[in-house]
Parts: sequence; C-alpha cells; structure tokens
Amino acid sequence: MFSILLSVTLIPLFIREFVQKKKVTIILYHNLKPEQADKHFKILKSKYNIISLKDYIKKRKLGKDNLPSKSLIITFDDGYKSVYQLKSILKKYKIHVTIFLCSRIVGTNRHFWWDYDIDKNKREYLKNIPDKKRLEILRKLGFEEEKEFEDRQTLSKDEIEEMKNIVDFQSHTMFHPILPNCNTERAYEEISQSKIDLENNYGLKIYALSYPNGNYSEREITIVKEAGYECAVTVDLGFNSKNTDLFRLKRICIDDVADVDELLVTVSGLWDFLLDFKNKAIRKYMLDRQKDI
Repeated sequence: MFSILLSVTLIPLFIREFVQKKKVTIILYHNLKPEQADKHFKILKSKYNIISLKDYIKKRKLGKDNLPSKSLIITFDDGYKSVYQLKSILKKYKIHVTIFLCSRIVGTNRHFWWDYDIDKNKREYLKNIPDKKRLEILRKLGFEEEKEFEDRQTLSKDEIEEMKNIVDFQSHTMFHPILPNCNTERAYEEISQSKIDLENNYGLKIYALSYPNGNYSEREITIVKEAGYECAVTVDLGFNSKNTDLFRLKRICIDDVADVDELLVTVSGLWDFLLDFKNKAIRKYMLDRQKDI
C-alpha cells in the first residue's frame, strides 16, 4: 500500500527520468519465480534500457561513456535452482542477466548455511560474528558446509551449461561466508578459488565477484584485484557513474515477491533512501538519548 502511495507521488518517475537518466542502475534478485519474473521484466524493459554487466564493464575499461540512458543491469546472487525456470522468460524479453554462483555449492546437494533450520535472529547473529565461531555454532546445530542433503538448492552442472549462452555466470565465493569476518587466509581462498573452480569446472570466464551479503572491507578489495577480477558488486546504496569504483559497484536489492508498484519504487532507489534516512534518524535519536543520560 505504501509503495502505491509513493508511486502516485510521481517521485519515482522523476528520479527515473532525471536522476537515473545518465546513471547505471544495478538491481539484485535472489530466488525470483517465473510468474513474478515475467511481470518484473516486462515493466522494467518498458521503463529502462537493460544492458549486460559484461558490456558495462567493457565500456568502462575502454573509457567509453556511450551507454543508453536509464541503463539497468539485472543480477542474481547465489544460483538457486529456481533461476533455471527463467530461461524461457529471459529469451522472451531478450534479457542477458548476471548470476553470481557459489562455486562449491552449485552442482551439488550442499545447502546454503542461512537456509538451514535457524530463525531470523540467529541468522543475523551468525552474520556478525567471527567466521570460525559461526561454523562452530552451525556444526553443533548439525550443519556442515560440505554436507550433502537429499535435495539440492542450487543449479546443477547441466543447467548451468544449458544457460551459458543467455546468462553471464560469475563468482559469489565458494561457500558464501561473510568475508570481513574471515581470517585473511580463508578470505583469499574463498575469493580466488571460486574463480578457479568456475573457470575450470564450468568453462566460464570469471571477471566479477559479488561480495556475500554485500559485506566487504579494503582487504577484500585488495584480494579481489590480486585474484584477477575486473570488478565487484556490493549492496551499497545508489547508482553508478563513470567514476564509480569498479570494485564497489552499487546495487539495489529487489524483493523477489514485490508487486509492480513496489518494484518501480525500489528500482528508483527511493525505498532504500527512505529506509536509510529512517535508520540514520533512529541512530541519531539513540545517540542523543545516551548523551542525556
């Protein structure tokens, strides 16, 4: 309902036609279902010029800025098996998306650690502690990174092979740890080995990394460069220009079940801006209260 009200204000339209006109907007999905994808891609194609991440990076490296106005790049994180069902829809709309894969989870029956039997609060807690401790807690709960389950969550090797001609597959580390919480040895292995895995096992050309959960530090950026990547994507708020750091590319997260009004408000960046404004106001209020105590 709130998204409809924001849409009616025409603010998203203003942002799209004036702010995003000379910017590159990158959006992020995770587990988008076919019916929703059809609705989303149809409206996005009518409002934006959808380009590939590969073409954007190529032009950036060549120093060219002749991109279409209101350029939009569509990405997916993780490599859930559901994205295979989008193959016909991607062909229908002639959209070339980028899917970031966890190299040691795709093609197996291993599961994502955050999808294990833990509640939201526990999941958020695990995202904010040292990686070694996270793994110890998960182990006590019965989860191991290399444990094979009865069902698979991710794309199979055959599915990746089938989609290679319409999808740009890139790296999302090996097991999706929160990189700044890892020691340097593990962070380096997760970043560098995932590139090697995907190139050797799937015949892919890996040039881009998606930081798991959007978390990164200067250390990760250094490792990504040393490992031979050309760029990396974050979930930092905003749009991209010719001056945006290629290893800090900004992305907007889209709710996989968003309706069309919510989609357009979110892609405009308005929703994230309002959330960021609210969070900053709350933090300021809490700090002011602490000063008064």
